[in-house]
Amino acid sequence: MRFYYYVIAVVVLILDFFSKKWIVNNMKEYDQFSVIGDFFLITSHRNRGAAFGILQDQRVFFIIITIVIVGAIIWYAQSVRKSGSVLLLSGLGLVLGGAVGNFIDRARFGEVVDFFKFNFGSYTFPIFNVADSAIVVGVILIMLDTLLSMKEEKKGKVAVENE
Repeated sequence: MRFYYYVIAVVVLILDFFSKKWIVNNMKEYDQFSVIGDFFLITSHRNRGAAFGILQDQRVFFIIITIVIVGAIIWYAQSVRKSGSVLLLSGLGLVLGGAVGNFIDRARFGEVVDFFKFNFGSYTFPIFNVADSAIVVGVILIMLDTLLSMKEEKKGKVAVENE
């Protein structure tokens, strides 16, 4: 299937939408319940900023940046769809789905619904959602693809030099 990365993006978008909808419909803001003791909690939280709560209340900025990023991802995915690796295109699909998921929240409500909360002793990791997770995993896959491509390129240069 040639455009499977769009399927990945749509699956992320659907999972993100329904998980956020469940949180909004079933929990009041700041409510939480334990999944694994104090380590992992589902916590109803709203974020009016970016990752880690930075740049609070910059809605127009985030909307513009996200439109540019989504456009760039779509353009790049289309340009490498025949030559790009499964790793690269899957990563792009994950980032695309996550970016659009958070974009929809920001455009509609001016904030993003977050709910995954992890505590590591006295440290609490910033609360996040399905879209954020997809973006992080997608970026990791893209970086892994880049590293593997560099390794293959280096191997090819060594082979050519040894001929």
